[in-house]
Amino acid sequence: MFDRINTDLPTTPNTVQPTPVTIDSSNESSFNLALAIAQGADERKADNIVLLNVEEVSYLADYFVVMTGFSKVQVRAIAGAIEQNVEEKIGRSPLQVEGLSEGTWVLIDYGEVIAHIFTPDERDFYGLEAFWGHAEKQSYAELMATSNLTAQN
Repeated sequence: MFDRINTDLPTTPNTVQPTPVTIDSSNESSFNLALAIAQGADERKADNIVLLNVEEVSYLADYFVVMTGFSKVQVRAIAGAIEQNVEEKIGRSPLQVEGLSEGTWVLIDYGEVIAHIFTPDERDFYGLEAFWGHAEKQSYAELMATSNLTAQN
């Protein structure tokens, strides 16, 4: 099978320098995705936009972005604006979208960030903020008021 064995190989082993692995513990990309979702929702006048950092308390996602639309039409419009804004700013499409036909609770799943768009009654009924009450909660309006994030984007 082998007619010849190469005996000209070097006798010293090759040394490979290890490449340092960097883990982004600040989760900046998930936060930026959550912000892009919130900005898209804000463009369609979503109310009470809240970012829940569930990274430490759930394996489902890093962030939930929860918001209210006051009609089924507005909920669907918010969903469309979120998808468009995320595509334009981050270059991502959702993995899954649920609830568009009903229009009372639309879930847009981007993997590490999940958007929940509710009508007021559905938001009160399901109470995601209360259920995930031990997660860090940030109001999008307060976040915008206390930072210069709008100037950066």
